[in-house]
Amino acid sequence: MPTNKIDHFAIGADTLEQGVDAMKDALGVEVPRGSKHDAMSTHNCVMQAGNESFFELIAIDPDAPDPGRTRWFTLDDQTTQARLVERPRPLCWVVGTDDLDAVIAASPIDLGEVVDFARGDRTWRLTVPADGSLPMGGLLPAFIEWSPGPHPSTGQQNLGVTLTQVHLRHPDPGSLSEILSKLGVDHLAAIHEGAAALSFELDTPEGSVTLD
Repeated sequence: MPTNKIDHFAIGADTLEQGVDAMKDALGVEVPRGSKHDAMSTHNCVMQAGNESFFELIAIDPDAPDPGRTRWFTLDDQTTQARLVERPRPLCWVVGTDDLDAVIAASPIDLGEVVDFARGDRTWRLTVPADGSLPMGGLLPAFIEWSPGPHPSTGQQNLGVTLTQVHLRHPDPGSLSEILSKLGVDHLAAIHEGAAALSFELDTPEGSVTLD
């Protein structure tokens, strides 16, 4: 069985500036600038989120060319874009694994294609549906496998924000739990009955904050 743990989680924003301002109000910290994703024409801000995981604030890079493919995390979807204009929102949680091929082989649903990325001497493989969608609207995680080396979060700033729980809501929590179990990640999130929704509970300098 692969070893799986939460690697990072993504909050989408209409612009990084909007996202940074909103997170400063909500969390009491200013999320530092991160990097650009040339293959997707997006950019981000990042910070540590405890337990070798990180918080990612992500937006379309207005200065980047058309990526020639649909961007990840539904960022090209008109409904997502309209919701992000209102305010930043959770898009996806990402699970790190030491055997991505085994996870894909065991998955009862299509997790998307495996895309190879590189920055400097570091590489990683990530599940990305070709149409830019998120499996079950983001309730199922994307999966990432890093090349050997320290986790990227070790080079990020620690501003006192820690992820304490991923919350998943679904009309049929039993069926969602079964899928998560087959993926080996059912222990990584709390599942509740209700309209489909993803949220992140964080311990912050402002106290406990839930981003939904």
